[in-house]
Amino acid sequence: MAAGELQAVATAPFYREIGNECFLFEKAFRERVPLLLKGPTGCGKSRLVEHMAARLGRPLVTVACHDETSAVDLTGRYLVEGGDTTWQDGPVTRAVREGAILYLDEFAEARSDVVVVVHPLCDHRRTLYVERHDEVLQAGPEFMLVVSYNPGYQRGMKELKPSTRQRFLALAMGYPTPAVEVEVLLGETDLDAGTARKLVALAAKLREVEPLGLAEMPSTRLLVNAGRLIQAGVPPRAACHAAVVEALTDDLELAAGLRELVALVF
Repeated sequence: MAAGELQAVATAPFYREIGNECFLFEKAFRERVPLLLKGPTGCGKSRLVEHMAARLGRPLVTVACHDETSAVDLTGRYLVEGGDTTWQDGPVTRAVREGAILYLDEFAEARSDVVVVVHPLCDHRRTLYVERHDEVLQAGPEFMLVVSYNPGYQRGMKELKPSTRQRFLALAMGYPTPAVEVEVLLGETDLDAGTARKLVALAAKLREVEPLGLAEMPSTRLLVNAGRLIQAGVPPRAACHAAVVEALTDDLELAAGLRELVALVF
């Protein structure tokens, strides 16, 4: 799905609840409170949003935020087509019109003009001002704003301002316990339980080598990717090298050390 595309999900994607995140998500939706998901890469933030959008029966609009994304990109612009000038809604405007769940991924990466546009949607006003179209949209009861960011990655200038954070109900997420992570792998792949447990054991070992210089710890997402390669017939070590080791580092010495850990597990 392209960024900002309206997505209707017929059935809820697999999601293994760790705490009360689904309960809080639904309460935020019912009470029309915007939700901030914070947690490391690959811990399930996006999957939670996809799962809950399907459970709540709402279309989902996802935008991957970055420092090149402008307010115009999100609200809309005039386009010239065949000599005529037509207005085209951006993903945020479409989400408000459709009463969708709007998910702004890595929100801390967004430019300041994007944050300014989103602010009125985060309080009692629940409005969107589309400046170039001279239009003010009132969000309906089924619209919900969800944003996410990675506190361990976003630092300094990329940290969310307190004035923005306090507009949201915040939900901290993390990697699951080993037992739950095995359940996730079994739910996402057709692996046997023994192989799933080995992948989770590998992740546990890799997460202990932070002093060696990994920028990020191996995510559950990486384990799922490795599991899919294994079930497709790739030997376990080769699958882990491609889906986990090479995804984590470009440092040759560090990669060699990680491969040794893979060899210990498989």
